[in-house]
Amino acid sequence: MKSKNAIWLKLAIFATGISGLTSEFILSTLASYFIGDTIIQWTVVLSIMLFAMGVGSQVSRFVDKHLLVTFIAVEFSLSLLISLSPLWVFSIAAKTEFIHIVIYGLALLVGFCIGFEIPLATRLNEKHESLDRNISNIMSWDYVGSLIGGLLFAFWGLPHLGITNTAFVFGALNFVVALILFERYKSYYPEFKNGVRAVSVGIIALLSVAYLYSDQIMLFGEQSRYKDKIVYSEQTPFQKITVTQWKEHFWLFINGNQQLSTFDEWLYHEPMVHPVMALTPEHTDILIIGGGDGFNVKELLKYSGIKNITLVDLDPAMTRLGKTFEGLLTYNDSALYDSRVTILNQDGFLFLEKSQSFYDLIIVDLPDAKNISLNKLYTREFYQMAFWMLRPNGHIITQSGSPYYATKAFHCIEKTMANVGFNTLPLHNQVLTLGEWGWIIGSKSLTKPQMIHKMMETDYSSLNNKWLNQESITLITSFGKPLVDTANIQINTINDPVLYRYYLNGNWDLY
Repeated sequence: MKSKNAIWLKLAIFATGISGLTSEFILSTLASYFIGDTIIQWTVVLSIMLFAMGVGSQVSRFVDKHLLVTFIAVEFSLSLLISLSPLWVFSIAAKTEFIHIVIYGLALLVGFCIGFEIPLATRLNEKHESLDRNISNIMSWDYVGSLIGGLLFAFWGLPHLGITNTAFVFGALNFVVALILFERYKSYYPEFKNGVRAVSVGIIALLSVAYLYSDQIMLFGEQSRYKDKIVYSEQTPFQKITVTQWKEHFWLFINGNQQLSTFDEWLYHEPMVHPVMALTPEHTDILIIGGGDGFNVKELLKYSGIKNITLVDLDPAMTRLGKTFEGLLTYNDSALYDSRVTILNQDGFLFLEKSQSFYDLIIVDLPDAKNISLNKLYTREFYQMAFWMLRPNGHIITQSGSPYYATKAFHCIEKTMANVGFNTLPLHNQVLTLGEWGWIIGSKSLTKPQMIHKMMETDYSSLNNKWLNQESITLITSFGKPLVDTANIQINTINDPVLYRYYLNGNWDLY
């Protein structure tokens, strides 16, 4: 090979850097979706891949001939692994409970291939550059490719292409560059020319067929996770949104966890909205963080005194669903179209940091804090900002998970709110499709007994509720003894995210 043409080798390493890091992110995303616990899964997958890279590097030293052909074979293998990994994971998920073994196995193979090929590229390039330049150039091309791959995955691939198409695009990039590299130097390996071309045609055919049927394969695997028919599915930059249908009712899932069902959403949203509204003398300005499905807004619009409802939800796909998906519009009364509602697709924590407005009521309706990014919206720092933004007679209510399935997490939220000065009142209700669920009210002015008394003396009959009335207040404010010792439960902070750990160690096996 001529020295001036060694640039093709570096371009191959550059492409590997792009697609290799992208494959790590793809597998980490799949692990988070199918196994849960985002931080742990990203850590495990990336750690496995780095370990496998070390193993691949060690094994590569046993290759002492046909270095370029071996390098091309590894590139082709890597292309297949990257392109097909989402399809394999989704299709196998329908047949096994051990999906974690599949994902970790793929991470091991991808990492091995990446580690295997970098030493080969270095040895191939040693004829053209001195040792110091050779190693630094090969590694720098790989690292720069990794930077480009990471940025493309975050800002282009996942949000615009989705995880399956992203895998095909970056897998194809790896394949095309490797094929060009071999065609460039095929004269040096004439005995392998026909074989490599035949393999190339086979790979093209396989990837073409897989791409054509990718939607069906993904839907098959996705459907295996749900008992009812999937009628909507979207992977956004923030989460996986899925809607299923049974008869005339719809279930909304985020990352595989149920958020609501139109079958009984009123058993969730009526206790969340109307008791705390009974405590709040002024209803002029209300802030909702989360709740992009529009059902909290529907309940709030039963009150004529409301002038402004600001709904802050990070994911525009969620609020778009609440405004356009017919299955939700039928049940949320198209509430998000009301002129009093302002929708902002922003991070709720950052919104509170920058906002200079004051509110009579803050409703926090977010998924459980089962990862670090959600955890910050249940921290002392978050509740402190909410306390400052509430008017003197203002209140806050937050979704708090299950007092029975996640007992420590439930009481952690209450203790954290109390730590910033709120008088707290826990609520709970039996939601048919969710089980026993709970909320915590925080008041700046009323004690717990005063809150209960005021809620019980309020007449809810004019609200046309499906379930909640005066009699139900006794039920939702009454608790037995906690299922676990809550005396030593810590408060949740950004620096020490204990809530995240309490959720992971909940009593979910009872559900």
